[in-house]
Amino acid sequence: MRIIHILNHVQEIGNGIVNVAVDLACLQAKSGHEVAVISGGGEYEILLKKFGVKHYELDQTRKPINTIKAAIGYRAIAAAFQPDIVHAHMMTGVLLARIFQNRYALVSTVHNEFQRASLLMGLADRVIAVSQAVKDSMARRGIPENKLRVVCNGTLGSPRTRQIQDYQTLPLQRPAIATVAGMYQRKGIAELIAGFEHIASDFPQVHLYLVGNGPDKQLFEAQAQATSVSERIHFEGFQPEPQRYLKSCDIFVLASHRDPCPLVLSEAREAGTAIVGTQVDGIPEALDNGQAGLLVPAKDSHALAGVLAELLSNTEMLQEWKNRANQNLERLSVARVHQETLAVYRELKH
Repeated sequence: MRIIHILNHVQEIGNGIVNVAVDLACLQAKSGHEVAVISGGGEYEILLKKFGVKHYELDQTRKPINTIKAAIGYRAIAAAFQPDIVHAHMMTGVLLARIFQNRYALVSTVHNEFQRASLLMGLADRVIAVSQAVKDSMARRGIPENKLRVVCNGTLGSPRTRQIQDYQTLPLQRPAIATVAGMYQRKGIAELIAGFEHIASDFPQVHLYLVGNGPDKQLFEAQAQATSVSERIHFEGFQPEPQRYLKSCDIFVLASHRDPCPLVLSEAREAGTAIVGTQVDGIPEALDNGQAGLLVPAKDSHALAGVLAELLSNTEMLQEWKNRANQNLERLSVARVHQETLAVYRELKH
């Protein structure tokens, strides 16, 4: 098959949508398909080239003159490459691919279904949802059931990463609680800081590590500074190897208010750290519905503090949840995501 993936960029900045698209393109090329990526460019161009994926640079920023240039550029690329499948991962891409659709089939993947414009992804012939929760939400919002398919995210064995045992641990101050997330309000960073503050006096050795960048980082830094334990809250910024933190911490927390199917949970599970996640969107699915991690209500720092205190005060319980995180990892592999995605393509190209 001749496959084009279209997305805004391929920068190595911890963007889950980009990571999924890069993984798919590399594995598809490795298994003999002709694959191209259209994007504004970025660090992953080197990896794509290594796997034989052709990269076409196309600036898709939404400014009037640029949109016209992008349309002309896209049309020329599609005419030259002659794809069987165009797989759009972001809104601009699905619009371009739909407007100029001729002999190819159009597939979209819905990652952030909570964004209003995500309904545009329904313009595709098949719409892949990254979790059952996302599929249900898109169906409620009017995308026909017969278009929707679920391919749950998984990152284990990704061409972007090494084997988990090859990552060096870090000398974190233990016990260590960590999150790896964009610094956005919706990632629940405020509740995590508040939850940590609730338990900090009872556990004077515990430290909190916040790994990631984002527009709300200064808000969270100010919140941390206003606590009495600010010297035990560490803002680590974006880290290209978050696995080092996952391997080194005792408890990993993802306190999101909304999260379709976070890739970091499969990485945290592989690292074998105890996991606490919120009961929203695709998080329960990524944690085997509470079998592989503890679930708490979103936006509830007291509930989060209660679970953290339980884990920190009971070494047997902590160890049990580390073990449970590490079970049933096969379904979190990129190989499965690759095969299930090809099956969706084949429905359209049989």
